[in-house]
Amino acid sequence: MLPTLDEEGALEDIYRRIPIEELKQKGYTTRVVVVDGGSSDNTIQIAAELGCEVFEQWGEGKGAGMRQGFKKFLETGDEVLVMLDCDGTYHPEEITKMVESIPKGGIAIGDRLHGDLEPDAMTSTNWIGNQLLTWLAVALHGKAINDLCSGFWAFSRDSLKRLHLNSMRFEIEAEMYTSCAHLDIPIIHVPITYSKRVGEAKLGSIKDGTSIARKLIIRRIFPTPHEEQ
Repeated sequence: MLPTLDEEGALEDIYRRIPIEELKQKGYTTRVVVVDGGSSDNTIQIAAELGCEVFEQWGEGKGAGMRQGFKKFLETGDEVLVMLDCDGTYHPEEITKMVESIPKGGIAIGDRLHGDLEPDAMTSTNWIGNQLLTWLAVALHGKAINDLCSGFWAFSRDSLKRLHLNSMRFEIEAEMYTSCAHLDIPIIHVPITYSKRVGEAKLGSIKDGTSIARKLIIRRIFPTPHEEQ
């Protein structure tokens, strides 16, 4: 699953690097789903030309799109879902490693901070912010996590059925973590490669960091959303 918003510069390269043949040899049937958040460029056209399944999400924000993608996944008979940001920062070649690392009934999370963090891939502000948010997450919820804001996750079907989410924007990964902590869903951390993104960054350091921290605090007080939208 590739969440997109104006990613015409990276989408085709990401798609062509997905190890479809390698996964096939290991017994997996693969399909690529693009969940688009209202792109104004050629993202949707490119996705369709590549043969991706394209869903145009019903609400603004990454969280809304990801939750729509999760819902669509659970309507199928598929057993594993891999989600990675479609901005060129993550390496789709590592999907096989992620899939094979999923614990029974659990989730594998790509760990940039203990992997290969390439030069200029992450600003010092974002690195510090991610470290602080990861520390806050563990302090509040008690479950180990190495890289709270990673955009590369691999889910078992059972784990997605159990997650309770209502996030609309970039706080979605934090809420997935808090749900794992509350429900004791197994997590494995997988060191991955992280590169400089293609195009303009959409994650704002202060505003989005504050929203993520707020979600961590709210889910400490109210572990389950009162209403999933």
